[in-house]
Amino acid sequence: MPLKDHPFFGRPLPEVRDANFAGKLFAIEGADGSGRSTQIAQLSQWLEANGFAVRHMGLRRSNLVAEELEDAKQGNVLTHTTLSLFYATDFFDQLVHEIIPALRAGLIVLADRYIYTLMARAIVRGADRDWTRNLYSPALVPDAVFYFRVGAGQLVERNFQKNPTLDYWESGMDLGLSRDMFDSFIKYQRLIATEFQRMAKDHAFTVINANLRVETIQRDLRRQIGRHLGLPAV
Repeated sequence: MPLKDHPFFGRPLPEVRDANFAGKLFAIEGADGSGRSTQIAQLSQWLEANGFAVRHMGLRRSNLVAEELEDAKQGNVLTHTTLSLFYATDFFDQLVHEIIPALRAGLIVLADRYIYTLMARAIVRGADRDWTRNLYSPALVPDAVFYFRVGAGQLVERNFQKNPTLDYWESGMDLGLSRDMFDSFIKYQRLIATEFQRMAKDHAFTVINANLRVETIQRDLRRQIGRHLGLPAV
């Protein structure tokens, strides 16, 4: 696999002196219920069957702050700025200690959501766009980003299929959009979707219609990722 010079969105972290990596980074973005986990699991099996070692990353998985972040969210008392900084710490700890070592070793890193979700959440909660972009400027630019687009109404149905209640934070209840969680969920997810539409243009996302059959989406992902890895068309 040829070396890839991964660019950064801005100035790289001090810990990252050599950005020539043999591995590749693919980000799968989308709301809860959009089908990310299913597609990533199938992609992992396919990549490993083709001889690639795979590493996963996602939100709230840092050894440094993942547990503390989850505990803090349970109290629903975090300010929006504190929440953004918490998530940024979680991300960059994974970037330095998990993602970059894996890329240097030639692994394929599949990100179950990346900085784009964190940026959208922060901006919807009132964070300044320039401040948010600067906060995540040391992040690596993925080799490809796939955004799973699903309507807010469909997301509600999918979430209820998995859980009897909607999630407080995924419903944007901290924003005061509505006292009704169902109504707040719809409004919040539409706000997030609007931010993703903006970022899709700015960052050249591949937008996936996540209402399609699982098999159809998987074939499309394999075809596009396969091109990056020199694999024959599926």
